[in-house]
Amino acid sequence: MSYLGAIEAGGTKMICALGREDGSVLESVSIPTTEPARCMPQILEFFQGRGIDALGVGCFGLLDLDRNSQTYGCITTTPKLRWRNYPIMRCLQDALGVPVGIDTDVNAAALAEATWGCSRGLGCSIYITVGTGIGVGIIVDGKPHHGMIHPECGHIPVNRRSDDPMVRGVCPYHGSCLEGLACGPAIESRWGRSPAELADCEAVWALEAYYLGQALCSYIYTISPERIVLGGGVMNQQQLLPLIRAEVNRQLGGYIKGKGLNDLDSYIVSSSLGGRQGIMGCLRLAADALEEVQHGS
Repeated sequence: MSYLGAIEAGGTKMICALGREDGSVLESVSIPTTEPARCMPQILEFFQGRGIDALGVGCFGLLDLDRNSQTYGCITTTPKLRWRNYPIMRCLQDALGVPVGIDTDVNAAALAEATWGCSRGLGCSIYITVGTGIGVGIIVDGKPHHGMIHPECGHIPVNRRSDDPMVRGVCPYHGSCLEGLACGPAIESRWGRSPAELADCEAVWALEAYYLGQALCSYIYTISPERIVLGGGVMNQQQLLPLIRAEVNRQLGGYIKGKGLNDLDSYIVSSSLGGRQGIMGCLRLAADALEEVQHGS
């Protein structure tokens, strides 16, 4: 069994791990996401001399995932200014001398759910993380969907509810996109307290469910997934998932009656891998990168 490395590269921390192609994690460490000059040497120190066969990276973005591009594997227009246009994939390959598979952090999580979790065996599924930002990973026929770059479904426009007390969403690019209105910082900006401190405030979660339910309806109309998986820190509010299901049912208005929609409790579900879906997905990316090299594909 191969010995694999994994990096879940998030906006606040980099989780580095050693594991196997079955998704098992043998060892891990968390490194703060500072600037590359400080962060990357710590990452390389963790992996160097460990004998890994390949490395998988699930990274914050935007990323260039066009394999024909000269900047393939680079972080592009991230809000983290010191990481803009940083060639993270090439730096890791050059330093470690092993195959590197890279994708967005949310695509890695979606891939893990499709490989070992609650989306296993389905042709098309999506994973949505609701936390500091909102990201969506789309799996089609067992592989993350990329298209022109990669889907940025967290930034779709949504209709503001008329009684929303927040004048403008927190997204610096779009204001009132889904992320701008429904991510964790948006909740805190709107109500003056963190989501964890607002657990008993019904109005908070009714409004959150309104925006997330609206987005899920858009994904159902356009992607037609066979299952929708929700994760991220905001989804730790246990009362939120039933509210989202109710909003989806209300906002669809009976227009679509697909087989999944007959039972929303099993169609819209919580992530199933105990918070490990990100790093497990990175191990899958590493295994795929190794297989490509071994089979010359």
